[in-house]
Amino acid sequence: MSDHGVDEREAVRAFRERVGLPGLVDVHTHFMPDRVLKKVWAYFDSAGPLVGRAWPIRYRQEEDERVALLRGFGVRAFTSMLYPHKPGMAVWLNGWAADFAARTPDCLRTATLFPEPGVEAYVKDAVASGARVFKAHVQVGGYDPGDPLLDPAWGLLAEAGVPVVMHCGSGPVPGAFTGPGPVASLLARHPRLRLIVAHLGMPEYADFMALAERYGEVRLDTTMAFTDFIEFDAPFSRDRETLARLAALGDRVLLGTDFPNIPHPYRHQLEALESLGLGDDWLRAVCYGNGAALFGVGEGTGTVPGP
Repeated sequence: MSDHGVDEREAVRAFRERVGLPGLVDVHTHFMPDRVLKKVWAYFDSAGPLVGRAWPIRYRQEEDERVALLRGFGVRAFTSMLYPHKPGMAVWLNGWAADFAARTPDCLRTATLFPEPGVEAYVKDAVASGARVFKAHVQVGGYDPGDPLLDPAWGLLAEAGVPVVMHCGSGPVPGAFTGPGPVASLLARHPRLRLIVAHLGMPEYADFMALAERYGEVRLDTTMAFTDFIEFDAPFSRDRETLARLAALGDRVLLGTDFPNIPHPYRHQLEALESLGLGDDWLRAVCYGNGAALFGVGEGTGTVPGP
């Protein structure tokens, strides 16, 4: 577990100690059935059309080793982001995720959905049985988040207060329904939906920050934003006004990393956030406090303490 001779766990520990963090809450990590994850990795390896360029996967360990890595980094709670690309997959994926969370107490039980007949029923079942966060991927799924089939499910999730991490920005390549427009329409109908915009809405950062400024339940996750890999193609403006807006949203920005499907060490995401110069209070909120408050981490939820 080293990177050019530097032990990653110790590097992350040093970051946490430097900032004053009791641990990390990572709202965007991927755990999936093994055969699904291997297909995802093969897609990245082939630089598929939704990826757009070579994307080496850094952490290809077995499932239990990947869980141990996160715990070694001090991650107190994480997710099992998974998503269907066609009808008929979501219920099966939700069953797998429920089993994974049952055997992995620091994983926030994750579920997903797809615009298909019966979606309201299985979303209701997932919420009733303990799902704490949902994943929606409109780029991979190729669907409009405003699809009428999904409308009752969004209403149910808004009423229940269950957050939804949604990949809705047009990065790394645009999809038929990516971008701020479809999401703005969705929020106009469901303004209380606890939407977490994945990847900070990359590359439409400003537009998605504007939605967060307008809707009090909209949040942003940092997944891969500000990292060298993303800055090459989709740089985040470092002008004073943009950074001030991001700082002002500090209570609604959440750490996400895309672990294990990242081309860089885990610590690089943390160091990239630190490089923004927004201060330790902002970093403590983003890397731990906001996620801990949203999901009740450390309040008898069954999450395990970091090292």
